[in-house]
Amino acid sequence: MKPISRRDFIRRSATGTAFLALTPASSLLANPTAASWSKKAKKFSFYMIGHGHIDPVWLWPWTEGVSVVHSTFRSALDRMNETPDFVFAASSAQFYHWISLNDPGMLAEIRQRVAEGRWNVVGGWWVEPDMNIPSGEAMARQGLYGQLTLQRLVGRRATTAFNPDSFGHPGALPQIIRLQGMENYVFMRPELHEKTLPADLFWWEGIDNSRVLTYRIQDGYNSGSNAESIKSHLEEIVKRTKNHPATVLMGFYGVGDHGGGPTKANIQGINKLKAGKDAPAISYGSVDRYFNEIRANKDLSIPVVKDDLQHHAVGCYTAECDIKKNNRQAEAALVTAEKITGIGSVIWKADYPKEAFTAAWQKLLFLQFHDSLAGSSVSVHSQDAREGYGHILNTAHESVALAIQKLEWQIAAEDPESQYVVLFNPHAWEIDAHIAYDLDWKPSPCVMDDRGRVYPAQWTAAQSVTGRRRILFTVPLPPMGYRQIRVMKGDSSIPSGKVAEADENRLENDYFRITFSPNGTISIFDKEAGKEVFAGGNSGCKGVVIEDTSDTWSHGIKSFSKEIGSFGGATVKVLDKGPLRATVRVVSTYGKSTLTIDWSLYSGSRRIEAAVSLDWHEQLKMVKFSFPVDVEAPVPTYEIPYGHIVREANGDEDPGQRWIDLTGKRDGGLYGLTVVNDAKYGYNVLGNDMRISVARSAPFAHHDPAKLNPEQEYIWMDQGIQTFRMLLIPHKDSWKEAHIPRIAEEFIAPPAVVYQGIHKGSMPASGSFLAIDTPNVVVSAIKKSEEGDDVIIRLVETLGEEVSATLHFPSADFSWKGRFKPSEIKTLRLNPQTGLIKEVNVLEE
Repeated sequence: MKPISRRDFIRRSATGTAFLALTPASSLLANPTAASWSKKAKKFSFYMIGHGHIDPVWLWPWTEGVSVVHSTFRSALDRMNETPDFVFAASSAQFYHWISLNDPGMLAEIRQRVAEGRWNVVGGWWVEPDMNIPSGEAMARQGLYGQLTLQRLVGRRATTAFNPDSFGHPGALPQIIRLQGMENYVFMRPELHEKTLPADLFWWEGIDNSRVLTYRIQDGYNSGSNAESIKSHLEEIVKRTKNHPATVLMGFYGVGDHGGGPTKANIQGINKLKAGKDAPAISYGSVDRYFNEIRANKDLSIPVVKDDLQHHAVGCYTAECDIKKNNRQAEAALVTAEKITGIGSVIWKADYPKEAFTAAWQKLLFLQFHDSLAGSSVSVHSQDAREGYGHILNTAHESVALAIQKLEWQIAAEDPESQYVVLFNPHAWEIDAHIAYDLDWKPSPCVMDDRGRVYPAQWTAAQSVTGRRRILFTVPLPPMGYRQIRVMKGDSSIPSGKVAEADENRLENDYFRITFSPNGTISIFDKEAGKEVFAGGNSGCKGVVIEDTSDTWSHGIKSFSKEIGSFGGATVKVLDKGPLRATVRVVSTYGKSTLTIDWSLYSGSRRIEAAVSLDWHEQLKMVKFSFPVDVEAPVPTYEIPYGHIVREANGDEDPGQRWIDLTGKRDGGLYGLTVVNDAKYGYNVLGNDMRISVARSAPFAHHDPAKLNPEQEYIWMDQGIQTFRMLLIPHKDSWKEAHIPRIAEEFIAPPAVVYQGIHKGSMPASGSFLAIDTPNVVVSAIKKSEEGDDVIIRLVETLGEEVSATLHFPSADFSWKGRFKPSEIKTLRLNPQTGLIKEVNVLEE
């Protein structure tokens, strides 16, 4: 019988017994040793890994998941009481946390079995997350909160990262796993038909050359509930195993998805198989014991794979846009909040709400469970997710506001005829910040900083109809620091020749001239290059509509390529004529849907901004933005969590983080275009056509082979208005020379702005607290340590190049200097009282 997979899923009973319409009742009594073993099977020995895969959300809400965890863990403990050598493996610190709250007695039982070696704690993460969509820092926090919680609750950390059901695994993951105190990895997807590997046991080498010993599950992380299914399961494992470097395999068994775990019939079947005369060696075992045995055998020739592990369920890069945007916003908001309050707690005694941040991170990490973040759950979970993200964002934003308000109260703002704001830059390098703020102000404004420098300003539409005006200005902000800005009566005009301007069909500044076609596409003329950015001229950012009749996951799909139309019939309207910022609104339509893009250029800027609003009312269709870059021999580069990867320009759907770049040959050199966004994760490149997947319109939780009934009503994903932002950066040379990783950081985490009242103060009107001296290295996180009162600083090399970097602390008399390998992640632990800095791992040890 085929092992149970998601497409065969049915609801399990709370006792861990599955009722399978696919299995005749008589098979429960069948003798699993009756049929002889294949010759190939006899060459292997098997560790039988008891397991009960639990999706805390999928076709049910999280509240049901809590109950499933409890019943599954209870069943596993009962099986241990019945069978002395039975071993069970379970992941997800979140599950143990729920048990600790609801059944401390059960937690004590689990702790005892862990100590005995019969309960194998695997995973080391808060949940089994999606691996493509979370940021690198979120992946780091999965291990930080997961491992520390496991240590506290059950007395042991995981040594094997475990994520069988996630839909792909990025190339930066081996380094992150090692930095979390783990050395092995177990996954299942992509499966044999989706990615060819030299063997299912291999060394996975990451982008920084870190390695983890990795095992791909050959035939499902679940089995049937009865005895007969076990033998069929093992034979299928052997059938699918090719070029295995060892003669020992793992066989995962038990009822799963809705939990359940190993059944009595499973164990009876295994015991009978063990006693069979011609059976291979079969024993109960643990994941850790398997890897220990492999590592102990120094004679094995284990292949090395240096690649990301893709693809499975490519529609999940785009499905459920709201969850994906909220995830990116929440990640950025928490990181920013920790940076500002962490520094503030040391410098100006701001509050660092450690418990609130921990709770917010744990909520975010739970929402990164693969069926949540992938958009493959039922619609009721989407509502739960919205509530969760709202709490996370409120926690982050409130802490930032209160911290900077405590700072601004200590900075003098004494002229009652002026208005003041304090701006805080959360990045460890100086930035030019575009600021927009609504003021109750009537006279001509003069925008001045603490040094007496005056900056150009412009009025634009305010958020309110009456009472206030929105002022725009651009100012430099010091690294990881603040600056007070004063608005007073005067003049902030822009010098002639340095303006941005717009008319009915043109948007222009010193570097670019943008025009708009009747279909809403754009042309970008690069004045320095003397050429159009896009092949064919007026063809950029075309809203391409594609037929997409695949299920929610897009099972069996490699690319979305069947074009059936595009947005068109555009109207163009000038919103801002300049001189600091010029903005043109382009509105186009397709079917019942409307696409609105506000294109903006700032004077003196090489970045083109787009604010997108899509009112989407299509079904079984997809929309992508097309950017046909006019280059030869194009090379696409995708940001991945804490890294980047070059992929083929073959049209396949690929996952990415905040940016994608396409660079190629032009006029004897290199030229390219980077697109940064704040909400999307699905991309593809075919030749020189770079595309961003904007929206799909599948029903919630439609899994093939189920067919849609035209007579039935469904709940469709991503209907209505969604908004996001993009940044287009044409560049000569490569994306590295354009400092794209830094630009992406600035784009997703803009400066915090706090209004000042009129009061005295003793702190200076500007200050910088931390600065990095090389553009290769990004300070990706600053937080208080989990234990003690030290400051944790995370740094990442972003260009894939070896480099030395110095971290300066301008407000103190110390610094740190280190050497980075390509794509290396470093974590520093700073004692703010002594200035002592030491390098630690992600677990802060």
